[in-house]
Amino acid sequence: MQPTAPIPILSGRHLILGVTGSIAAYKAADLASRLTQAGALVDVILSQSAQRFVAPLTFLSVTGRRVYTDDDLWGPDAHVLHIGLAGEADLLAVAPATANTLAKLACGQADTLLTLTAMAVHCPLLVSPAMDAGMFDHPATQANLATLRQRGAIVAGPAEGRMASGQVGLGRLLEPAELVGHIRLALGREGPLAGRRIVVTAGGTHEPIDPVRVVANRSSGKQGFALAQAALDRGAAVTIITGPTALETPVGAERIDVQAAGEMSEAVLAASAGADALLMAAAVADFRPVHPAAEKIKRARGALEIRLEATDDILMKVAAIRKKTKHPAVVVGFAAESQDLVANARAKLEAKNLSLIVANDINAPDAGFAVDTNRVTLIDTYGALQELPLMTKAEVASTILERVVAMLGQLPHMPGM
Repeated sequence: MQPTAPIPILSGRHLILGVTGSIAAYKAADLASRLTQAGALVDVILSQSAQRFVAPLTFLSVTGRRVYTDDDLWGPDAHVLHIGLAGEADLLAVAPATANTLAKLACGQADTLLTLTAMAVHCPLLVSPAMDAGMFDHPATQANLATLRQRGAIVAGPAEGRMASGQVGLGRLLEPAELVGHIRLALGREGPLAGRRIVVTAGGTHEPIDPVRVVANRSSGKQGFALAQAALDRGAAVTIITGPTALETPVGAERIDVQAAGEMSEAVLAASAGADALLMAAAVADFRPVHPAAEKIKRARGALEIRLEATDDILMKVAAIRKKTKHPAVVVGFAAESQDLVANARAKLEAKNLSLIVANDINAPDAGFAVDTNRVTLIDTYGALQELPLMTKAEVASTILERVVAMLGQLPHMPGM
C-alpha cells in the first residue's frame, strides 16, 4: 500500500471509527491508518466482539490515539465519555457494521459505548455493512437500513464477492480506499460547491488507425481525476468524461468513458449544457486518421503512410454555445506546451473565451504526463498570471478548484443549473 498523502478535507478533522464484530475488522485497521496518514484525528471504538478479531493495540499503533472499548463505560470519566467523543466528532463511521449493530442503531438501543455515542452525535453517520449474503438480504436487515437512511445515515456498500463462510454474494465490506472516498464525500457535501454541477474531462483519446492500432498520446488522466476529486471534496455534483484509463472513479462521481475525440466532443457538449463549470483537462487528439482501416493492417504490406485530418476543437464549440446561453459559467482550459508557454497559453485563453487556463511545460522532467507532480502557470481572463511551484497533482487540483469557487462566487446561481 502506498502511503496516503495529507488530504485537506480530512486534515485536522475528528473522526470516530466504530469497529464491530466481523472478520472484516482487519480492514478497519487499514482504514484507520489511511485516515490518520491523511491528517485526520481518528478515535476508535471497538465493540466487545470486535476485540475477538483485532486488538486495541493495533489501532493505537496506527492512529497514535487512545482506543475505546466498553470497559471504559465503567471508568472514572464514564458519565461524560460518549458525550465528549460525540461533541468533537465531524463524522462517525461504523465499519464494519454487523447486522446486530445495524439493528441496535435503527432501534436506538444504547447499551454499548459505540451505540451510546451514536445516539449523542450531531454529525453525519456512515455505516458500512459486512455480513453473509443471506443476513444482508434478510428483511430485518433491509428494514433497519431503510430506517437509518430515512434518518439521514449514509450507507456505504456492501460489495459483492466471496465471504469468509465461502458464500458468494452481496455482503463484503468495501475496501479501505473506497471507504475513504465515501468519508470524503460525506464531509464535503456541505462545501462551497454544494448545489453546483462540475464537468471534468481527463485522459487522452484514441483515434483508430485500424481495429488494433490507434493514434494516442501520453496523458495518464491523473490531473483530471484529481480535479474531479477536489470538486467532490467541495460538495459539487461531478461528471468526469475520460479517455481510456485504468484509474479508479472518485467515489460519488458520474463517469462517462469515451474513446475518440468525436465521442469526447459529444459527451462534453451534452454534459456541460447544464453545468456551472467545465474543467477541460483531457488531452484530446488534434488529429485523426482520415480513413481508418476496417481490417488489421499487415506488416507484410511494408511502409505505411497515414493521412491525418484535424479533429473538432471542443473548446471552440463550447465557446460558441456559451456565448448564446452563458453556460457553463466558468470554463477552465489546459495548455500542454513545449515552447513559448505563456504566449501560447494566452492565445488559447483569448481565442476560446476561457475563464482560466492552466499551462504546463511538457519538457519539464518532474511535471506533466505520467507523473504524480505538476508545475503549472495559471492565467485568468484578465491576464493575471500565477506561477505555481512543483506540487502534487492533487495540490494543483485543489488550487484550481479554489479559483473556480471564487469565480462562481462572483456569479449568480442560475436556476436549473
